[in-house]
Amino acid sequence: MKLTDKNTKDQEPTKAELEILQVLWEEGPSTVRAVNSKLNEQRELNYTSTLKLMQIMVEKGLLLRDESSMKHIYRPAQEEQKTKGFLLDRFVKTLYKGSPSSLMMQLLGNQETSREELDAIRNLLKQMDNK
Repeated sequence: MKLTDKNTKDQEPTKAELEILQVLWEEGPSTVRAVNSKLNEQRELNYTSTLKLMQIMVEKGLLLRDESSMKHIYRPAQEEQKTKGFLLDRFVKTLYKGSPSSLMMQLLGNQETSREELDAIRNLLKQMDNK
């Protein structure tokens, strides 16, 4: 299997690139046509637009491309949790001056949080205290 891979430092994906990454994380390695079809369930998007964006994502190091067959297969260069962790860290540093507690207080104050979600948060905090 031949993979095209640009070793670049962490890149911040655009909103459109995140939509493509989300499809690939959910569906696994896919062709442009499969990704475009999935994106079209949400909104109309031309195949050529998806192709061009995915080619750019390969150049940026966000995607890897398997060129060993006629149909190129794309997959994320980074696992989902690593990418989301990177984006969350940037978000917290930029908007909350690096304070996760400020983010949590605003999030819990702005959103309707279920009893189950609150219990899960309490359990996580207890686990963190026990470390």
